Amino acid sequence: MPVLPSWLTEPLWGQFAALLPERPTYAATPPLGCHCPRITDRIVFDKMLQLLRFGCSYRAIADTTCSATTIRNRRDEWTRLSVFAKLKQIALESYDRIVGLVLDQIAVDGSITKAPGGGEVAGRSPADRGKQGLKRSVMTDSYGIPLGRVLAGANRHDSPLLAPTLDRLDDLGPLPDDITVHLDAGYDSDKTRPLLDERGLHGRIAHKGEKAPIQASWRWHVERTHARQNAFCRIARCYERSATVVDAFFDLADTAITVRSLVRQAWTTHGWDGRPNRRP
Repeated sequence: MPVLPSWLTEPLWGQFAALLPERPTYAATPPLGCHCPRITDRIVFDKMLQLLRFGCSYRAIADTTCSATTIRNRRDEWTRLSVFAKLKQIALESYDRIVGLVLDQIAVDGSITKAPGGGEVAGRSPADRGKQGLKRSVMTDSYGIPLGRVLAGANRHDSPLLAPTLDRLDDLGPLPDDITVHLDAGYDSDKTRPLLDERGLHGRIAHKGEKAPIQASWRWHVERTHARQNAFCRIARCYERSATVVDAFFDLADTAITVRSLVRQAWTTHGWDGRPNRRP
């Protein structure tokens, strides 16, 4: 059983491979007594997808085709080259060109997940008896496409993370003149509204103490995106300690979510080689 369907993994790998530098099959100066060929990038990429989806350890996912050390080394190499961040940006640009990002209605919300190993972006979780946790502040468009995120410890409040999260809008190019930001009651404060006014954004913020169904606003899109991200076990229970590695796995997950939405929405209007027989 594949980790992801082939109509999703093949486009991901095709673009990912185009971002990688060329490497010789055999090392120019191999260690003494070692003349083994280099493990292909495709094998390691598939292992990264398995790690992301299943959340298991590197040693558990290693086999005769690839060792745990090779996965870690290749992961660090790709992170230094910003391959995961570039892949996510290309997926966003492709979605915007084919389907179109709807940026006049965006939503921002935070989510807390477990981080048993601690790390650079972990903190005491108020929702899990003070155990180590990870908070992500995610921004999405009106359909739920992840536009950017900020990672912090679980003990951080949502409100101070709003400004750095909105800064991710600068990476999206031309923006609509009128943008409405949908927020839950956690952002209902005297600091949030001036912050939005300074940026020329309109805020639609739920009021504290007033119950309202989430379907009454556009916020349910970002909640759905949180659920889609939590479907990747590496994110729902993060053992990585390095912030750059955590960001890399988030970029890979966001890319898969964006490409899946792109295929789903373009299925009825476009045709291409490898198009699924049924709408995903």
